[in-house]
Amino acid sequence: MQIKRKPDWLKIKLPEGQDYARINNIVKQNNLHTICSSGNCPNMGDCWGRGTATFMILGNICTRSCKFCNVSTGKPLPPDLNEPVKLARSIQLMKLKHAVVTSVDRDDLPDGGAQIWAECILKIKELNPETTLETLIPDFDGKPELLDIVINAKPEVISHNLETTRRLTPQVRTKAQYDRSLNVLKHIALSGIVAKTGIMLGLGETGDEILQTMDDALAAGCKVFTLGQYLQPTRQHLEIQEYVTPEKFEEYRKIGLEKGFLVVESSPLVRSSYRAEKHIF
Repeated sequence: MQIKRKPDWLKIKLPEGQDYARINNIVKQNNLHTICSSGNCPNMGDCWGRGTATFMILGNICTRSCKFCNVSTGKPLPPDLNEPVKLARSIQLMKLKHAVVTSVDRDDLPDGGAQIWAECILKIKELNPETTLETLIPDFDGKPELLDIVINAKPEVISHNLETTRRLTPQVRTKAQYDRSLNVLKHIALSGIVAKTGIMLGLGETGDEILQTMDDALAAGCKVFTLGQYLQPTRQHLEIQEYVTPEKFEEYRKIGLEKGFLVVESSPLVRSSYRAEKHIF
């Protein structure tokens, strides 16, 4: 399987700026873990320069094996009970204005990791009262009582990604279900917390399917929608079917706003946490 050559519009600008340099030095000197650096995110310089960073909790081994994701699959280690304090102190040290927290799926745990999620949120808020927070959560098997554990900790935004269209979900995501994810988003929205979701383009979806996914997310109560280009991590992952042009992404951005989303982030290099600090209302 060949990985398609990237077009010019996917070339990444090298990070720069005083704020980026400051956070980068803190991360290196204190051996802090961010998704931004470990995942070589194309927006790292932009986000760090604005005082935003993304962290992953509950280890780096996932119990699922989605065909688009480069996170290792296997049997995870037991949760680190000191993780909430470590994470909160990292954010404090970096003096972040906004933090995004995500996690692997932990189907091995009775609560899917929901309690650790809540403890992380509460500890972050305790040590960083001025820092706003977005949580990018798994589906917790769609169980409302587990979702409520996270919701009751009151992050400013709760995101859960649909990742792709209804038709492509079975081949792109393992175990996750399109309608289950919509129900998760609806439960978040009904709580009064900002609900957010996103999809990747270039997996073979049609324009009509993208628009239908927007409509489904809106009907579930989502206020924020993100669209970015899928990039094949390795030859073992799903092959890219198309590199969507920046002009087409801009067209989808305008359509999404016309449909009723409060914010639509749409461009080839957009990831779900891109400009996340602007998604608080």
